[in-house]
Amino acid sequence: MQSAEARFNKNSLFLALRKYSSAVRDMEQTILLPSLLRDVPSDEVWDCDAADESCRDLYDHYLMFKAVRTTVESGLISMDDHKAKKNMTLNKTLEPLLDTDPEALFCFHLRGLFSVMSDLSKKSQSLTEKYMDIIGVTR
Repeated sequence: MQSAEARFNKNSLFLALRKYSSAVRDMEQTILLPSLLRDVPSDEVWDCDAADESCRDLYDHYLMFKAVRTTVESGLISMDDHKAKKNMTLNKTLEPLLDTDPEALFCFHLRGLFSVMSDLSKKSQSLTEKYMDIIGVTR
């Protein structure tokens, strides 16, 4: 009998989302005291959302990874006002794409989604490893 992951192509959207959920679940099970991540800066470039905003700490990333997983698994999107404004700005810059071929648009978004999910999975795993370093445990 094949494993669930073996049934899907490595480029399957389902598999990418499943890997992300698994990475975040592992992060949650490993990080028993998320408060230890407060005020711990990350050395990653992706920390700054915009030039006018300060970089977030690892605790903020921990919460973001969990929120994204909840959205992926439930399909419910909740945005606060700040994120809604950013989303509206992004939508305005993408308006020219709406006039393109629907199949090309789908492929464009699918590639972007694969890229984002892969990055988030790696960053979730990195955060878990940093937590393990903070508490002095090696795998």
